[in-house]
Formats: sequence, C-alpha cells, structure tokens
Amino acid sequence: MLPLDLQELIAKAVVTTRAHNKCFLNVCFAYTSRYEITNAVREMAWGVEQGLIKASDVSESLLSECLYSNNSPNPDLLIRTSGEVRLSDFLLWQTSHSCLVFQSVLWPEYSFWNLCEAILQYQLNHKSIQKARELHREHQALQQLEADRACVAEHLQHHGNGKPADAQRRQEALLHYTACREDRVQDFLEALKHKRDSFYSDLCSEPVLA
Repeated sequence: MLPLDLQELIAKAVVTTRAHNKCFLNVCFAYTSRYEITNAVREMAWGVEQGLIKASDVSESLLSECLYSNNSPNPDLLIRTSGEVRLSDFLLWQTSHSCLVFQSVLWPEYSFWNLCEAILQYQLNHKSIQKARELHREHQALQQLEADRACVAEHLQHHGNGKPADAQRRQEALLHYTACREDRVQDFLEALKHKRDSFYSDLCSEPVLA
C-alpha cells in the first residue's frame, strides 16, 4: 500500500538498526490486525510446506511468534482517543489481555492529565488483568501438553506392535517429542527471521528509478 521509495526508506531504517535490542519502535500504518494475523497463519503454512515444522506444531503461542510485533511484549495499556469505542482492527491479538481505555479527547489535545486518567484506570484493573494473563498462560501450557500427549499416543500406537506402552515409556517418549518439537519450532523461527531480514535487505538494494 506504500510507494516503493517509502518502502525502501523504511527498509533502510530497519536494516540500519537491526542490531539494536534495548528498545523496539512499532509504527503501525497501512496496517490492519486481521491482515497481520492472516500473514502469521501464512508464515506457519510456509513452515509446514518447507518441512521446518509439522502441522501439529502449530499453536497459539507459535502464531504470536509470527506476528509483526513478536520482538515486543503485548501492551499493558491501550488508549483509544476521539470518543471512538472500537479498536478499529488495531492489535486485536496482542491486546486480548490489555487494559483498554476509551477517552473522548482528540489526540492533538491529549494532555498529561488525560494520561494520568488512563494510568489510573490501568492501576484499578491491574490485579484482574494479571490474573487473566496467568490463567491464559496456564491454559496455553495445558493445551500444548495435551497436544504433545496426543501426538505421542498416536506415534506409540503406530509403532508399538499393538502392545500398550507402560507409563515410563510414555513419559520418555513425551519428553523426547517435546524436545524435538521445541527444536523444530526454534529452527522455523530462525528461518522466518532470515526470510524477513532478506526481504528488507533486498528492498534496500532495489535500484532507484529516475
């Protein structure tokens, strides 16, 4: 959606600062959250097609790692100004456990006191937000464990000569499968990072047309 010369300038800024890791600046324009999520699904499908991961490796946490904002933590506080009471397709995935504050003030007139009001709202809701995040992390871990167990059970059924595996064998197989899955996912994320880095590098080297 952006002209090529502007894309090249953005790519140069990204490439120039790629070794910086103390702070990340995310600028969202020509952006929708639904497209970001769709793109993350495409990236995982690419990983499966390339044999880097299995379809069973796809998970909620892996999708989070494929988002544009994967280098940054999810927002604690999202402030929507101008009296709108909708997110307008902005960071839908990342703000599922954020404090959302809707204020009527327009952005150019936003003051220190408006910010104080938003922070106060965050403080008042901090405990419930943290509790929701903890429950979600526990649910994610349980989902992943159940998925790993299902894959291990299927593997043992196909390679067990019809004999049921004892508890020790199942546990050993589960630990082995989990370690292999984590290695696959890490290799996939490294390949995805290289793919994205190459995209920016290639964009930087695009010839400028007069």
